[in-house]
Amino acid sequence: MLLFIRENSCLFVAEQSIIFLFLAIILKTTAFAEQPIKPYDIGIEEKLAGYVPLDASFYDETGQAISLKQLIHNPTIVSLVYYHCANICNPLLSGLAAVLTKLPLEPGKDYSVLTISFDDKDTPTTALQKKKNYLKAINKPFPEEAWKFLTGDRANINKITRAVGFKFKREGEEFMHPAALILLSADGKIIRYLYGITFLPFDLKMALTDASEGRIGPTISKVLLYCYSYDPKGKKYVLNITRITGGAVLLSVVAFFVYLTIKSKARNRKEG
Repeated sequence: MLLFIRENSCLFVAEQSIIFLFLAIILKTTAFAEQPIKPYDIGIEEKLAGYVPLDASFYDETGQAISLKQLIHNPTIVSLVYYHCANICNPLLSGLAAVLTKLPLEPGKDYSVLTISFDDKDTPTTALQKKKNYLKAINKPFPEEAWKFLTGDRANINKITRAVGFKFKREGEEFMHPAALILLSADGKIIRYLYGITFLPFDLKMALTDASEGRIGPTISKVLLYCYSYDPKGKKYVLNITRITGGAVLLSVVAFFVYLTIKSKARNRKEG
């Protein structure tokens, strides 16, 4: 009997400790989440159902001035990069080229692609070289007009980045910025964000289907943005070990608490 009391007492203490730890984690997470977002934070503030500025004017890879209104006439995939980026931009564009290879839709008819540099120092010459490289990476016939590489001045760049909620910051000659594709309808409505640097053909096809119907879609793969963070020293995206570990600890705590509760109830029924 004394042993039973001691065991139950230990279980009670363990349960109370787990509850305390669980609440502490929740409170800490909540406090962190409630910290004010600073204007220069890096990331994306989703603007679903908003519209891009169709009057914004850029230069295509041939140096011709062209407005977004002239370019957006069907479901459109937008990627925001800068052309001398040596890190996340290249994997993003490679991931885009890879998924376009597998996409069972007709480019130019079912969709178009716009890659826009947010560095006002980039030129049409650099844009043209990038275009050639990534068109070669698509392992199927792909019309040149279906994927435009644009450059522009600061005013027009700010128009598009602010409209889609794309937040970036210059760090010397480089930039800190998020990685995502932004899906637009034929009238420039923001339909969906696809985060990361690799994309599934099914996800992109569904996003384009939503864009063709003007239907706002749910965010996909935002966990990639959550688990990866930008390392300003290494100038690359790295796994955010703190967040991953915190999530794993929280799940372990919950699982252990459930186990103790079930075990305690089973023992009480057996002794009763």
